[in-house]
Amino acid sequence: MLVACSNRDPYVTSAGETPSGSWRIFHQVDKITGAELPSASVRALASQTYVANAAWSVMQLTCFDKQPIVRFGFEFKIGTSKDTILGYRFDDKPGHESVAARVVAGDVSMIIDNPVAVAEFVNEMTGSKKVYVRIRSMAVGRTTAEYPLDGSAPALQAAFAGCPVTIAQPNKRTS
Repeated sequence: MLVACSNRDPYVTSAGETPSGSWRIFHQVDKITGAELPSASVRALASQTYVANAAWSVMQLTCFDKQPIVRFGFEFKIGTSKDTILGYRFDDKPGHESVAARVVAGDVSMIIDNPVAVAEFVNEMTGSKKVYVRIRSMAVGRTTAEYPLDGSAPALQAAFAGCPVTIAQPNKRTS
């Protein structure tokens, strides 16, 4: 039985991770393509209307099929694809309601995969200290989590190395 544990594929473990503040940056190499599959994640406790105790959740930044995504994963059901909306707020910046996102993975994960929505999220993440996420569902109520963002600059850079996100630059005034 111990032999089975020692033969576990390192691709599906946390081997090769680097800490950056609250983040974990993963550097696994895909055995199929030989390319690195960049990813970074941060954890926070999440609350849900009909779940008695808070449970761990994860916010993950990664490339999927050469497209940048932001994924929120939970230990409980958060809603369905037809009745669930995502909102978020970075620090004291204005919040975003009804973000272009969708429920996936057995109704326990939500992803932002729309390129414009990902770019807006990443742009506001840059320089922020925390993000408060709220998911509303007619079926299961509200789910909330507040993720710490210290160390996010290296996490963003590593996670989106293979699928760069277009980040809006502040307008420069000219005289």
